[in-house]
Amino acid sequence: MRSRHAPHEWTDRSNDCRHNWTDPSRAIRLTAMAHQPTTDRGRRSRDRIVAAASELMATHGVSGTGIERVLARAGASKSQLYHFFDDKDDLVRAVIQARLDGVLGAQGPLLAELDDWAGIRRWLDLMISENEAHGLPGCPIGSLAAELCGRDEAARADLERCFEILESHLADGLASMRARGLLVPEADPRRLAMVVFAAFQGGLLLARTRQDVEPLRVALDAAYEHLRSFRSR
Repeated sequence: MRSRHAPHEWTDRSNDCRHNWTDPSRAIRLTAMAHQPTTDRGRRSRDRIVAAASELMATHGVSGTGIERVLARAGASKSQLYHFFDDKDDLVRAVIQARLDGVLGAQGPLLAELDDWAGIRRWLDLMISENEAHGLPGCPIGSLAAELCGRDEAARADLERCFEILESHLADGLASMRARGLLVPEADPRRLAMVVFAAFQGGLLLARTRQDVEPLRVALDAAYEHLRSFRSR
């Protein structure tokens, strides 16, 4: 389904700052690709365009990312772009998919171990240390949500699905802990997972604003203690 709003205007206010959020894995598909590449060369071309768009959007936002700079960075032509994507909205949704793939690829091993207290703590500590080590780059999915959710319904739905997928890893782990008697019966895994992700998004926003990782650490430590308050005595 296309956005209810007018398609994004292509502008060209980009420079060459790079952030690589993409990953070749496509394990979870948010929406079916309208123009599926049929060759390795086609897949590589499409991936280069998506990666270039994602890098530029990380620096300049969606509205500040122009077609000419995307094509220059990707080493692609307009005909290639429009072979794979109907319009900019279509490309934006491909960027959302790529960023989800990147998060799942980077965090996959730890996301599979969120069924005990040690695993949850390791995952939270990773989010703190990685953001601190890389200069608080922000959430690759949350940054798109902040810009798009009020104006592009199709993108908003994809972003909502991203958060649901990520939250489900923690919710499933907490459900397993409850079933094994590590959490009290009245613990609600879905709501508890939502608390943690809300703490992450809010803590990261404040940390970026202050250019100090401490708000993120405080928020995630508080979320962890909230989870621990539901442990079986």
